[in-house]
Amino acid sequence: MARSLVDLLTTHASTHPERTAYRYLVTGDSDGQTQELTYGRLADRSRAIAAWLQERGLAGSRAMLLHPPGLEFICAYLGCLSAAVAAVPGVPPQGRAQNHRALTRMKRLIADADAKVILGGREVIAALDTMAEHLPELDGIARVATEDIPDEAAAAWREPELTADSVAFLQYTSGSTSAPRGVVVTHGNLLDNERVITERMGHTPDMLAEYGHELIVSWLPVYHDMGLMGPVLNTMYLGATATLFSPLHFLQQPARWLKAVSRFRPHTSGGPNFAYELCLKHASPDLLDGLDLSSWKVAFNGAEPVRAATLRRFAETFGEAGFRREAFYPCYGLAEATLMVTGGSVDTPPTLLEPAGNGPHAGEADAAAVGCGRPGPGVTVVIADPERREELPESEVGEIWVGGASVAKGYWRNALATRETFRATLPDVLTGEERRFLRTGDLGFLRDGELFVTGRLKDLIVIDGRNHYPQDLELSAELSHPALRPGCTAAFSVDSGTEGEQAVVVAELTPDAVGEAEKVIDLIRSAIGEAHGLSVPDVVLVQPGTIPKTSSGKIQRRATRAAHLDGTLAVIGEPSAV
Repeated sequence: MARSLVDLLTTHASTHPERTAYRYLVTGDSDGQTQELTYGRLADRSRAIAAWLQERGLAGSRAMLLHPPGLEFICAYLGCLSAAVAAVPGVPPQGRAQNHRALTRMKRLIADADAKVILGGREVIAALDTMAEHLPELDGIARVATEDIPDEAAAAWREPELTADSVAFLQYTSGSTSAPRGVVVTHGNLLDNERVITERMGHTPDMLAEYGHELIVSWLPVYHDMGLMGPVLNTMYLGATATLFSPLHFLQQPARWLKAVSRFRPHTSGGPNFAYELCLKHASPDLLDGLDLSSWKVAFNGAEPVRAATLRRFAETFGEAGFRREAFYPCYGLAEATLMVTGGSVDTPPTLLEPAGNGPHAGEADAAAVGCGRPGPGVTVVIADPERREELPESEVGEIWVGGASVAKGYWRNALATRETFRATLPDVLTGEERRFLRTGDLGFLRDGELFVTGRLKDLIVIDGRNHYPQDLELSAELSHPALRPGCTAAFSVDSGTEGEQAVVVAELTPDAVGEAEKVIDLIRSAIGEAHGLSVPDVVLVQPGTIPKTSSGKIQRRATRAAHLDGTLAVIGEPSAV
């Protein structure tokens, strides 16, 4: 029995060394240049990188991975696992617009993880070398372009002694907070979650044989859990084949995703809800005529709210190209549970619950709640009252708590946050013994064993699959103009319908600056766009002293959001929208 993904890589390299593990579309185009990596080659390159790390005594330390999209990241990641080095996937600085944000985040992660080495692509390492004198964080940290590690180094590789509790990697959450949290994922967590993904998504031996081992097509960023755990690691777990390409190439031309699915005919592919909406915007007759999506069995949809309207419109539009409504696969997961918690049933359409009552949306499919499936084998999901910390009955909304072997060890070097998030307990109804749970911070309910996610206990804002902390957006807004009152700004998101979640900022403006309102709005948008890479369609300026606050002076974001939706804010002029 495999003790780790390292064992499985050895097995696959031995039993089918010539099978393609990963295919990379260099330009994002299915008919363009491709790079391929066989299992034999993957094992050799991973072992060469592992041996390089071992020879420098880095076992037990952390390695920052800074690779552009491509296959080299996968070799480096598996090289770290093969050397008992904890991988820390990061976003490489690239391009002027993203350089400052990427550099700032990179410095925070290096410091928090106490990384001892940086593995990256040649261009990234060369750029870091030129910046080293201005980045004290790089002092004493070895840096190497993994392409420059020779194949011959693999001969010196020594198989590490790994256990289920050995740390595999640190998955840093994608928020823009100044205090990053690294989720400590063990080798045991990885194996268990790959088992859950395999079972829930129907990745059986018979399916792999039927599809010629063509498992997945993905453009998702591999340094995030959704792009790593499924497309990259489930492929390797099963000895299958994945087709990958850059997220940027998808965003430039969303049709590339559908063309790749049509060309390589995988069983599984997916992304956040916004990705399906982008495809709908580019659904020209010519595109539909050239697609065949009939082999697409699992179209997973997760990482942000799953919208019934999106599912309906996508199925109607791309049904002409062979897409089946039954392929839609809403799912729920989070980095703290390695990734997958619940998922739908293959070949079964998503569960839609119509809203209760007789309001204007009653009975409309667009307003229905979408089920995110059932827990994987060995995964326990309960709904708890977050204050009383008691389990709630079916259909009652509460905080989603998760238990099982996929739940990560905790947050890296953050005992307080680990205790608050990973150490919740509930008594077992049969034995009375305490069961440990992960508090997800998400709200939802269970109906006939299926999970429905209704919102977030905390005020995290998720736009296009990226997390934004409202306090960060609020600070950026307040610093953009002196007429904005400190501590009197609220950021939140609203459902705009087909556009999905969009950010809103409400800020109090001093009376003497009313004449500059439009200028202030432009400055707020610019500041948030530059600092966080986020568009803010709605910026609302209100009268001083009118934003809801608690008795202790804390902003009440939910109350502000409700007032915004109800039209009861004391708005200066009219809300500005673009």
